[in-house]
Amino acid sequence: MKKGDVIENIVVETMAAEGKCLSRVNGLVIFIEGAAPGDVVDVSLTKIKSSFLEGKVVQIKQLSSNRATPFCSHFGLCGGCSWQHLQYGIQLTYKQQQVIDNLERIGGLTLPPISTIVASDKIQYYRNKLDYTFSSHKWLTFEEVDALPPEQSVRDYRPALGYHMPKKFDRVFDVSECYLQPDPSNGIRLAVKDEALKNEIPFFDLRRQIGFLRTITIRTANTGETMIILQVTEDKMEWTEKILNRLANDFPQIT
Repeated sequence: MKKGDVIENIVVETMAAEGKCLSRVNGLVIFIEGAAPGDVVDVSLTKIKSSFLEGKVVQIKQLSSNRATPFCSHFGLCGGCSWQHLQYGIQLTYKQQQVIDNLERIGGLTLPPISTIVASDKIQYYRNKLDYTFSSHKWLTFEEVDALPPEQSVRDYRPALGYHMPKKFDRVFDVSECYLQPDPSNGIRLAVKDEALKNEIPFFDLRRQIGFLRTITIRTANTGETMIILQVTEDKMEWTEKILNRLANDFPQIT
């Protein structure tokens, strides 16, 4: 076997860490990205080791009954909600089993009976803190590249305010809407980006280490208060104040 080979008709057995699934092929464990337990899939190999394989789904032959429709448009690109394609009750079952496996099989411990995970009332808008990164060049999906007009290059300046791609320090995709944090989180992020673009305030270049705007942290409390932390690279108050004044005017929740 080599990278790029496609193994057909794999029956996906269970969930593993980081939203990947696990199955077995010719006596080897294979970790699969983009699958759900119960799927029947064709998988392209991305990593080959002596004791395990890794691969990505290239075709789903049969959908699992455990699946759910992801509600976020960034699912599959963002690494933050990697279980969103599974029904919530199924997520809890597999997460509980992973905890037990880590302690018993890997840790070698003998456990007392484990209580069932208590389900949350909310599967959206439950976080109270998010960090967004500014990038002078946003990461484009294949669909976005294909949609570019002929006169535009993929290297053209397209700033982003969003999240890092999984395990990539220099690749940031632009977030249109995030379902992790309640209002006014999304509005704040969009207003910050809009004000920065309007005033031509430079976003940070993560490779060249130049630019002004680095990160923004949004904290929302259950009291209704909101805190903003804007990280910049130098003391240039005419730029900083434009953004903070816009936020103060548009969002009275910011205290």
